[in-house]
Amino acid sequence: MSERRGPLVGLKRHLQIHVVSRDSAYLVSDRGVTHLQGTHLETLAPLLDGTRDLPALVRETRSAMSTQQLGHLLGTLSEAGLVTYRAADGTTSAADLPTEAFWELAGLDGPLSTVRAGADPVRILTLCALPPALVRDGFQQAGLSCAPAGAGVEEGALTVVLCDDYLDPGLRRIDAEQRAAGRPWLLAKPGGSTLWVGPVFQPGDGACWSCLAHPLRANRPDRAAGACPEASLPLTRLIGLQLVALEAVKWLAGYRHQGQQSVLTLDPLDVRGRHHTLVRRPQCPACGDPAVGAAPTTRPVVLRSRPKVHQSGQGHRALTPQQVMEQYGHLISPVTGPVRDIRRHPHGPDFLNSFVAGHNPAAKATGSGATPVLRLFSGGKGTTELDARVGALCEALERHSGTYQGDEPRIRDTVRGLGDAAIHPNTCQLYDERQYRDRARWNARHTGFQHVCDPLGEDTPVDWTPVWSLTTGDRRYLPTSMLYYSAPHAGAGHRYAVADSNGCAAGSSLEDAILQGFLELVERDAVAQWWYNRTRQPGVDIGAFGDAWNDELHEVHRGLKRSVWALDLTNDLGIPVVAALSRRTDKPAQDVIFGFGAHFDPAVALRRALTEMNQLLPAVLGAGPGGSGYAVGDPDALSWWRTATIANQPYLVADPGQSPTRPDRHPWTARPDLRDDVQAACDLVRRHDMNLLVLDQTRPDIGLPVARVMVPGLRHFWARFGPGRLFDVPVRTGVLGSRTRFEDLNPIPLFV
Repeated sequence: MSERRGPLVGLKRHLQIHVVSRDSAYLVSDRGVTHLQGTHLETLAPLLDGTRDLPALVRETRSAMSTQQLGHLLGTLSEAGLVTYRAADGTTSAADLPTEAFWELAGLDGPLSTVRAGADPVRILTLCALPPALVRDGFQQAGLSCAPAGAGVEEGALTVVLCDDYLDPGLRRIDAEQRAAGRPWLLAKPGGSTLWVGPVFQPGDGACWSCLAHPLRANRPDRAAGACPEASLPLTRLIGLQLVALEAVKWLAGYRHQGQQSVLTLDPLDVRGRHHTLVRRPQCPACGDPAVGAAPTTRPVVLRSRPKVHQSGQGHRALTPQQVMEQYGHLISPVTGPVRDIRRHPHGPDFLNSFVAGHNPAAKATGSGATPVLRLFSGGKGTTELDARVGALCEALERHSGTYQGDEPRIRDTVRGLGDAAIHPNTCQLYDERQYRDRARWNARHTGFQHVCDPLGEDTPVDWTPVWSLTTGDRRYLPTSMLYYSAPHAGAGHRYAVADSNGCAAGSSLEDAILQGFLELVERDAVAQWWYNRTRQPGVDIGAFGDAWNDELHEVHRGLKRSVWALDLTNDLGIPVVAALSRRTDKPAQDVIFGFGAHFDPAVALRRALTEMNQLLPAVLGAGPGGSGYAVGDPDALSWWRTATIANQPYLVADPGQSPTRPDRHPWTARPDLRDDVQAACDLVRRHDMNLLVLDQTRPDIGLPVARVMVPGLRHFWARFGPGRLFDVPVRTGVLGSRTRFEDLNPIPLFV
């Protein structure tokens, strides 16, 4: 009777050992070389050919090393993943050796994975133009075992679904069937000009098809135009089919990797592939809980301590720009991401750091149906490329989070029915009664956010959404259509409130977002008072701030034949607000551009204004003396650039009778925590008898904190001329001797 042997010990199939000395060797594979050091390697290495069990190794190395030394050396090699233990009664054919080597290189049990990959059946469903017989033949040639045609969900270890479109309505039924059975399935599109493979949906673990369909619909507005003609080659379809088979084989063999939770796209023209991360939506109606999406909105806003870890010329944050990009950069994808892409604006020098990101949902929320061309894209600005890219990402995620998705909490009621809990939309929109009366004529002349809404009567039912007052600590209500882009209105032909981006911000924390949203309200309140009253403001001594980047900006603009200056717009709120302006100096049309900034720190307010001004510069750089060459076609902007000069718009330049603002004009308190800054904002609003309202718009599947901040009474910088601060503050602060008459307000609406 032959002696029963234990597991055979040998190097993994993908390794070849080369001994160079008694205690040194190299392990070579097609992935690289590993240098080994250890006593007795020269003795042990030739014996690790997979034909000996442990007792045999002990016997054959007895003269050179002790059993303890052998055990230690084998243990070291095992921990390094270099040796494997195979059943003594197993046999491996020469044809299977490369296969086992492949799986062992992937960290799997070679013989076991080889068996599983070829034995576990694949269930195939085809929703594409490929003949089912061709698909089955291709999979079988790849070594897969195929379940019989028409097999049920339980008959396949993995279901593979081939389609022409990832939004095929039939996929919803398949996904529901697979989730009900608790069985995984792989989705793929092997045809078309771009091949798509994955993800592998695993019920109960990760995203479902509905989670994928949500961003796909947002990124595929072209679907309304109908299906595109097929664009592929027989060879590319074959490659696509083989890629699908490869992913199925890997899954069946037991190989798991992060890419299986993503969509792989491959462009056959340049053979360039990319993984698009798919994130499960906790609020998904198919695999999650829709109530989760409404949770941030319905609970009180509680401020928490957020120490400032990053303070730069762009502001004070709880995370660095690099940390923000690392946490949320996976959301940039034209397939699975809410942000399709981020790219540098094609016009202008790199110094401008002007970036755009995807589309801007806020631009589609205008009451008139016309799109403000300057706002087609979300944008980012900064003194560095990273700052600008992160800014573009955050603004795009802010706009995405603020877009109506259907799971927002809302109640149907009237102003009268809600009583004191309701905030009439015009306390925020601030239209004048004359604008309401003349709105048909006004709206016929003006586009985009200059649109005047319909007046809301006290007994008109509309949808309302709760917001939280940080001033009084209670819940109030505003119309849903004022809080979310593209939210449905009360009825055909009636628009009582339209959402805009004023006071909306994303941040490294909710406190950060609230602070940035509030500062934007402060900024636009001051800008409106200056612009529409055409007040003369003190200049800003830019050089006095001692910022080398500011000096470089002057040089860049001078090289573009432009002049740069800044105005101090700070009003009764006391928070520094700056307008930065630039004009052409070599042609009659001055192409005047501007940017605005507000912050407790006047140096940050100035930096923000200058970078925002740079963000607008690419739109005018190509303009010629004849009035053509502008990068946008917005009629209000074009009219301004072609006609406005510092001579016919004297409020654009500093008041010569006032000394320029230097850093010491606006002393400020440096606070180490963002919560303290938000509390300071609340205290300021309370002193002015106003109310600071917050709507937490953070989406569970996005994670980036987003807040919509409202302070009824603060002015927007668009043409909204209701009574209040627009007329009162310039008089109260001594900037004007009397209120500007309605008829004498600046007839040029601010167009950014």
